[in-house]
Amino acid sequence: MTVFNSRTRRWAAVALGVAALALSACGGPKQETLHIYNWSDYIDPALLDQFTKETGIKVQYDTFDSNEVLETKILTGGTGYDIVAPSNHNLPRYITAKAIGPLDFGKLPGRKNLWPELMARMEPFDPGGKYSIPYMWGTMGIGYDKAEIAKRLPGVPVDSWDLVFKPENLAKLKDCGVYVLDASEDMFAVTLNYLGKDPNSTSVADYEAAAALLLKLRPYITKFHSSEYINALANGDACVVIGYSGDILQAATRAEEAKNGVEIGYVIPKEGSQVWFDVFAIPVDAPNKDAAYRFLDFMLRPDVIAKASNYTEYANANAAATPLVDEELRSNPNVYPTPEVFGRLFVTTTKDQALLREVNRLWSRVMSGQ
Repeated sequence: MTVFNSRTRRWAAVALGVAALALSACGGPKQETLHIYNWSDYIDPALLDQFTKETGIKVQYDTFDSNEVLETKILTGGTGYDIVAPSNHNLPRYITAKAIGPLDFGKLPGRKNLWPELMARMEPFDPGGKYSIPYMWGTMGIGYDKAEIAKRLPGVPVDSWDLVFKPENLAKLKDCGVYVLDASEDMFAVTLNYLGKDPNSTSVADYEAAAALLLKLRPYITKFHSSEYINALANGDACVVIGYSGDILQAATRAEEAKNGVEIGYVIPKEGSQVWFDVFAIPVDAPNKDAAYRFLDFMLRPDVIAKASNYTEYANANAAATPLVDEELRSNPNVYPTPEVFGRLFVTTTKDQALLREVNRLWSRVMSGQ
């Protein structure tokens, strides 16, 4: 194994820079680039390096923290991205707006590896999988610091949404940090379900009732964010979060690696919760569609997507990859739910623009606490 010290790295960087300038001066070819827009902490950087090594295509990887941010950019158009990663309930709006293009299946032989049962769950959003390739899927639930919850709420079950949706419980957790997703549609869906209402309700009155409950909780919430809760939970700066399964499992792994004494649990509440799918799609105006197809088929390889699952700690939709996923992960019912738990999970559907405006208006009230 070659050992590089800082001086060696500096000279190597200089040498590479000189070589690059020389190539440019000689009119050498410019390296092809693939532009990806995905969630943060959501792919193993080593896989991007592997893709570049295999194809010669450089990857520019940018991140976002909410579907709302992504949707605004994609529906506006001209993003310069070749691949984007929306969630399932956003897809119909992208398709209707012709913001993403239909896929050429002939360039994606790896589609044969996709899990039929999960593809069936995607049918309401993308019939026939014409516009998207599933990447990861997971659930929404509660992440918590086991010691802090036991100390502040002794005897209170952690397997119920009551833990976070009852104001009297959350009030006792305020001082140890409470983080909630900044994701209006996801948060309203689980709140509606908790209230015994349809998580896909089209009634504005139902969303007003959900907002009223969330406003009662607002004084005890430390922060709304869709990624910062990972480190907050891992570092002991948050004792309870409403978040995504893999993110919370990542937090548990980080705390374990840090040996900081923080022990994190994750639960899918017994009342039921949301199962979601994040997908890859190609914007209709993508500047480098050929590179996008090469990346999609790369990610459809069982060995590649298994590595992605092992890094993100989320389940993937590739049936052929399951035996390659770390045994500890694939046998974890919080990652690959049992049939009994899966039966309590719901999928959110898309909303028309009028309802979405109302949902976003109510969410702004919740965020501001007014």
